[in-house]
Amino acid sequence: MILEVIVQNGQEAKQAEELGADRIELVSAIQEGGLTPSFGTIKQVLESVSIPVQVMIRPHSYHFCYTDSEMQIIREDIKRILELGGTRIVFGALNDDNTINETILEDIIRISSTLDITFHRAFDEVPLQIEAYQILDQYKQHVKRILTSGGENTCFKGKEKLQELVQMSKKLNGPLIMPGAGLTPSNIKEIHDEVMAEEYHFGKAVRTDQTFVNGFNKMEVRSIINRLKGNEGTI
Repeated sequence: MILEVIVQNGQEAKQAEELGADRIELVSAIQEGGLTPSFGTIKQVLESVSIPVQVMIRPHSYHFCYTDSEMQIIREDIKRILELGGTRIVFGALNDDNTINETILEDIIRISSTLDITFHRAFDEVPLQIEAYQILDQYKQHVKRILTSGGENTCFKGKEKLQELVQMSKKLNGPLIMPGAGLTPSNIKEIHDEVMAEEYHFGKAVRTDQTFVNGFNKMEVRSIINRLKGNEGTI
């Protein structure tokens, strides 16, 4: 069972690792849903922890469609991460009709054969998630997981779709489904019992007073870890 948490800098990254997080997602501008961090921040975090670091690649928060000019920035950001020794990115791109933009995805994959990609919650904007999953499954050598709330605002509301996606993931041995959005220590048991995912993504629910302004709430993190890993496979 994998616990991933959002961090914004090296200090938070070290704290997350000390508290037992298995992996971190590094972002900036979390109030906008998470944007690409600065080069200095990425370097700091990669040098601060030994657990995997997933770096958000997102130049703006307006939508998930990108121009040629924006793609130049995206490619350069990814190359800089690779130069620092990172290989894991969080990325997603859609067409104007909110379907998966395979042209951009293939462009990103061509940058390096070592890329490990989490397709982020742009996936929750697609009109048909099952069809979108089948498309991403074609790229599973690089698209290792999909961060999603099942097309709803929260995982609790989307748990039936999440369950369906997890079952498809296991059937196809495709990208893992990683539920994220609205997960809390109080609802993770009910959600996991129905969804049975292998990875979960937490944001402000593990922060003091549930705000990214504050650091991690140690009791909440430990509560989640105990629920997820007290008995591997059950909570």
